[in-house]
Amino acid sequence: MATVDESATDTPDAYEQLLERSEKLTNVRMASMVLGWDQRVMMPEGGTPARAGQLSTLSSMGHELLVDDDVGAWLSALESQELTDEQAAVVRELRRKYDRAVDVPADLVGRLTTHQTQTQQVWQEAKGNDDFGHFAPALEELIDLHRERASAIDPAENPYRVLYEDSLPYLPLETVERIFDELREHLVPLIAEIQENGRDLPSPFAGHTYDEETQMALSEAALDVLGYDRKHGRLDTAPHPFMSGNQFDARVTTRFREDDPLDALTATIHEFGHATYQLGLRKDEYGTPLGASRSSGVHESQSRFWENHVGRTKAFWELFLPTVKEHFPHLEDVTVDEAYAAANRIYPDNLIRVEADELTYHLHIILRCEIDRAFVEGDLEVADIPQVWNDKMEEYLGVRPDTDTDGCLQDTHWSYGFATFQGYTVGSVLAAQLDAAMREDLDADVDDLIREGEFEPLREWMIENVHRHGQRYPSEELIEVATGEPLTAEYFLEYVDEKFTDLYGL
Repeated sequence: MATVDESATDTPDAYEQLLERSEKLTNVRMASMVLGWDQRVMMPEGGTPARAGQLSTLSSMGHELLVDDDVGAWLSALESQELTDEQAAVVRELRRKYDRAVDVPADLVGRLTTHQTQTQQVWQEAKGNDDFGHFAPALEELIDLHRERASAIDPAENPYRVLYEDSLPYLPLETVERIFDELREHLVPLIAEIQENGRDLPSPFAGHTYDEETQMALSEAALDVLGYDRKHGRLDTAPHPFMSGNQFDARVTTRFREDDPLDALTATIHEFGHATYQLGLRKDEYGTPLGASRSSGVHESQSRFWENHVGRTKAFWELFLPTVKEHFPHLEDVTVDEAYAAANRIYPDNLIRVEADELTYHLHIILRCEIDRAFVEGDLEVADIPQVWNDKMEEYLGVRPDTDTDGCLQDTHWSYGFATFQGYTVGSVLAAQLDAAMREDLDADVDDLIREGEFEPLREWMIENVHRHGQRYPSEELIEVATGEPLTAEYFLEYVDEKFTDLYGL
């Protein structure tokens, strides 16, 4: 463990020095983020070796800035001082980061970042060539490095739990597992009921080809309608859609399928939701935990809210269908009801998570979490992942991938880390809870606002109740502050029951 410089504990302005260090740490992390965005969006294929070195250097710099003896001294000095609630939150979050980093060797941080950068490129090649064998050695080395890091953080704890804390801090794994159980018990029979007794839904977008250029223009139009701040963001394409940025620069990406314009449209709206969170954070707190997002689960609640509770509503299609027809005139005869049904129909035979509907999506997440945990804990070998993946797809969704590209290679996540998938389902559950709270709080009817394209009240509600708090509250407390109660699956289950029972005439 790093030693503490005792002389530094007498510094009267320890808090201000800690803030200065926090801003430097943020700037290093943001520089890494921009380089990571560039790698996934614009960097030529041959740039990986140099990019790996660049990112490794920045991660090592950030690690050294965080575990510096002075940081430990400032944190110790502040333990005995009276602090405001916001100051105490800043100290709590930086203490947590410090404690989770101080015993991790600097060379491990550099090696891990280098390998993550290289593995990202290997994954893209393996996915493109349907070659899991090409990816397997890099994945094997990556899990060894992450286990080594987990052991350095807490050698007595299960490595999966240690890594889980990276993405969902302050939300007990047991809470998430309970919610997963509730969803599994509820969604499996609901999906079966729809398949057996649900009426046929129209597919008005099927049977046509949609060029990428026009789809990009449609995604740009959707961002304009929703109110994306072009001074602080941009839209690009990537193999796997993502958002990258902060409260001054929040960039989104999408991807296209030539046979389905809804795929890119919903992906764009999803990433827009992530961007609203970043852009809604306090600008005057950039560089401190009060200007940082809370967790992957809270982040995902924002993207799932905009994708599902806005973009998949009938009110949104009443607003946006004319724009779709302007871009694709051959859809002139499509009705709002048909478009709404197409945006919400379930596809149990779909193989791809990011193309999944609201119900089967969570079975995709559950099987990933099960494989992820078994792999991290050493109960699953790398070579067995494709077989286990395919078996679980058949068990949970009744389909079996013909290729690893459509199976275990489809997600980018294992090219950089593990124990991250829970955030997607937590986000969906929280999105429904936030939607219910918003509808209770706002004077205007939310569907009327969507129908009229008045999205500012929705954004402002999220800013006021979620974004502006940054990391002031731990996850469970933030959820209670925003919605008035702890995280619960109740609102999500009520929402999908009502929506899909009506949609399928059950």
